[in-house]
Amino acid sequence: MKGQGRVSLSIGWITLFLMGTDLFVVSPLLPFISQAYKISSAMAGWMVTVFAITYAFSAPFFGWLSDKKGRRSLITLGLLLFAASNILTACAPSFLWLIVSRILAGFSVASITPLIYAIIGDIAPPSRRGTWLSIVVSGHLTALWAGTPLGTLLEHFLGWRSVFIVMATIGVILMFVNFKAWKSVPSNELTTNLLKGNLARILGSVSVTAIWAISMYTLYIYLGAALHFNNGFSSAEIALAVTFYGIGAVLGSLSSGQLTDKFGERKISINTLIVLILILLCLGVFFSSGDWLYFFMFIWALVGYAGFTSYQARLAVEYPLERGIVMAWNNTALYIGITLGSILGGYVISNWGYSTLPYACSIAAVLSFIISTQKRQVLKGKSTIINR
Repeated sequence: MKGQGRVSLSIGWITLFLMGTDLFVVSPLLPFISQAYKISSAMAGWMVTVFAITYAFSAPFFGWLSDKKGRRSLITLGLLLFAASNILTACAPSFLWLIVSRILAGFSVASITPLIYAIIGDIAPPSRRGTWLSIVVSGHLTALWAGTPLGTLLEHFLGWRSVFIVMATIGVILMFVNFKAWKSVPSNELTTNLLKGNLARILGSVSVTAIWAISMYTLYIYLGAALHFNNGFSSAEIALAVTFYGIGAVLGSLSSGQLTDKFGERKISINTLIVLILILLCLGVFFSSGDWLYFFMFIWALVGYAGFTSYQARLAVEYPLERGIVMAWNNTALYIGITLGSILGGYVISNWGYSTLPYACSIAAVLSFIISTQKRQVLKGKSTIINR
């Protein structure tokens, strides 16, 4: 990997680490935020809800716009909005303004995260695209087990508002860094015409990610409650289980890059889904088996996120002319899947209990596998694939 490639990947990694921290750190801060505004924890949870909804609906627009107008300017403006929204979160005089700030944050992250994936896909050497994408994806996943604890530690010493001030400050720095790092991507005037007959195929492709997200988050969202009420885990044991999961997710993302480059995007993305189905079944069998659970939590995340990363590389190859909007739709599909997983998990718990959650996840993984194996015609332009 050449020096410029290392710089680009480092900037992409750090940027996505910040975006992931902004998403994941809110949950452990909710008790302190609810106390500050004298509201219930459930009401404070709307901070996460409005962020996710805003992101899901705005990401495709930013992806489409970046394909036409270039990615660098949108990423730069997105980081400026990110800094402003986090300052507003820290200084919000009322809960209403707090909600407004998280809506703005959702817009900002939607104009950054999928475009970082797309721009890395643009500049990566074709033979190394899987590896490059796996590296930047690991930045987002590292926030799950590293960024969030750092945020909660900062809250302990300086209060919850300081977390958002620090993220805003880093956002301003990254705004200048990203503007200098990314060369302007030429606009692609073919995008609009291509989408007219291609949107259904894109939606079919990203539905794999939506169902994959159901297979991962139907259990993960309720993991703490499941381990506590079903297994009698203490808070320390729950934290250890989440740590195993987080490390597995990062290692899975990183390892999938080299495997993808060596064996191909389609083969790795499909085979990881097969293994994911088997792991989820094993997780169901051993869910109440003490230390074995830690092992299967690690393997579950390792295989699951290896598949996610390889599938993103597959989409980057299959949609070279609409890479920005496809990555954006893929991120929207991810958030839709998380939402549906939350609803499905609640239904499963109410009717059959926590121990059945892994089996529900395995069914979703089977559906994702079936859709993923459908052969799609790769779109070809008048010229060869454009590495913008």
